[in-house]
Amino acid sequence: MVSCIEHPAGGYKRIFESCEELAEPIPAHVTGVIPAWLNGSLLRLGPGLFEIGDEPFYHLFDGQALMHKFDLKNGKVTYYRRFLRTDAYVRAMTEKRIVITEFGTTAYPDPCKNIFSRFFTYFQGIEVTDNCLVNVYPIGEDFYACTETNFITKVNPDTLETVKKVDLCNYLSINGATAHPHIEQDGTVYNIGNCFGKNMSLAYNIIKIPPAQKGKSDPIEKSKVVVQFPSSERFKPSYVHSFGKTENYFVFIETPIKINLLKFLSLWSIMGTNYMDCFETNDKMGTWFHLATKHPGEYIDYKFRTSTFSVFHHINCYEDQGFIVVDLCTWKGYDFVYNYLYLANLKQNWEEVKKAAMRAPQPEVRRYVLPLDIYREEPGKNLISLSYTTATAVLRSDGTIWLEPEVLFSAPRQAFEFPQINYSKYSGKDYTFAYGLGLNHFIPDRICKLNVKSKETWVWDKPDSYPSEPLFVQNPDAQNEDDGVLLTIVVNPGASKHPAYLLILNARDLTEIARAEVDVIIPVTLHGMYKA
Repeated sequence: MVSCIEHPAGGYKRIFESCEELAEPIPAHVTGVIPAWLNGSLLRLGPGLFEIGDEPFYHLFDGQALMHKFDLKNGKVTYYRRFLRTDAYVRAMTEKRIVITEFGTTAYPDPCKNIFSRFFTYFQGIEVTDNCLVNVYPIGEDFYACTETNFITKVNPDTLETVKKVDLCNYLSINGATAHPHIEQDGTVYNIGNCFGKNMSLAYNIIKIPPAQKGKSDPIEKSKVVVQFPSSERFKPSYVHSFGKTENYFVFIETPIKINLLKFLSLWSIMGTNYMDCFETNDKMGTWFHLATKHPGEYIDYKFRTSTFSVFHHINCYEDQGFIVVDLCTWKGYDFVYNYLYLANLKQNWEEVKKAAMRAPQPEVRRYVLPLDIYREEPGKNLISLSYTTATAVLRSDGTIWLEPEVLFSAPRQAFEFPQINYSKYSGKDYTFAYGLGLNHFIPDRICKLNVKSKETWVWDKPDSYPSEPLFVQNPDAQNEDDGVLLTIVVNPGASKHPAYLLILNARDLTEIARAEVDVIIPVTLHGMYKA
């Protein structure tokens, strides 16, 4: 899965440039034959506006949310995109400046106001962004765009119209929620977010949103907290981007990437800081694994510990013979990967991009195994007896269980990230295949497939081509786990025509089945879903 492609022309810079939304869907030029059963919509989200007037956004996760849709029907394809009409976007367009602070960009008071008005504005408190640029997922019969704050945005998946803004704090005890919920076959949604627990200490709540309700009532109104995980530090919760779920357990990984809550609450209002300013690392704690049962929701007070890494994306978790297997896209050490995702870094010339990546944490796909019975062997002995893994767990004299992983894939500055599986059939179950976006020194330039059992790999790549997270869509007549296709948006800035296209790959061997080309550049997208 190692990329041999170099990018001296810097074509990747084009995926970090602003674009305009479309007035109506445009037809795509199809080559190849789209499977007859593939009739639906690929929905994607990402930043589409990287500056407001002459005010730039600084971080990859700052640009205003743009929703994309490729419609596939009877072998034909159309492409459409619209900006979400969030408060952040509408107010920025109205005032022609950045009004609400984003992840790595600080909004300042209107310079046209007098000094007393600007001073008062600073002390009005924290205004949390609703710029839902990260992902989209279903709740009941509706669809919501999300970021990682307490706000989600209801959208119409057919017209891409923004319907309404929803504050999860009105229904649940959480300060925010991840952009990677788990969704079960019946439509039940599970997610995690930090909260204030006992004695005003920080904690993490697993929340549950039920499936569609009879009588058309809103499932969000029936949301509840299932179980609570404690925090290693009272006022410094760890940054959480995703979590694991098996049939009977929740897995939460507490990393050393911390949010300094006191700084967030104080300096934000007084000095004008942003989210990135409030992150810090605890280089002493290592990384902690937490477990809880699902039915009923109860915390299991086992002290799983391992050497320091950060994680943004879980691949899958499953139970096997009294163990929980946890597969992750990790980054070694305690340096925060997001420090390297400022647009100034990503838009440098290729040699400078590579130099920056040399300083960054190194990626690795790892498998950890958690024993459910920590006393099955004497202290000091390996507790893991699964024959197919070299991962270990050892109970130590201080009561902690030290975990060592099995490495599934590792190559310097070559990341297997934005992982996907055959989610509908294998989420929380023993599985074989994972699909991912290959990052070459943080630049996305290939689609990858990994056999997590044999470690065999497959790659799709093309020169000067920049794909997005691949989404797996299963063939309705599937006999095997990888019977289906991968959908990814590819940008080829140097093409004389059709600089972007929807690529359809055979999930079995990553060969091209078809592509649907459009005459517009498509900026980087983060996550999304396929709606049948």
